[in-house]
Amino acid sequence: MNIDIRELEGAVVVALSGEVDLQHSPRLRKTLMDLMFEQRHVLVDMAGVGYIDSSGVASLVEAYQMARRNNTRFLLAALSDPARRVFQLARLDRVFAIVDSVEAGLKE
Repeated sequence: MNIDIRELEGAVVVALSGEVDLQHSPRLRKTLMDLMFEQRHVLVDMAGVGYIDSSGVASLVEAYQMARRNNTRFLLAALSDPARRVFQLARLDRVFAIVDSVEAGLKE
């Protein structure tokens, strides 16, 4: 899994690519928690995610919960088909704010 972080229009865009699995999710969790502790608005670009398992989902859920406590934005953008299926099966597409693109998320 690769994590690319950049700042755009007052938000931090965290672009993920590859497999978000048990081996890589601790690094994702740390990255997201660091941003949440800084109380940053975060947009996670998931266009490049080829696979995500429950540990990856759990990292995103934890960051989302912290964002809610901090009253900051936490959006998922451009879910790849494999990621979208996981979120739909778990019905998390009804929990997370999901936008079609990074550009759409920056306008939220």
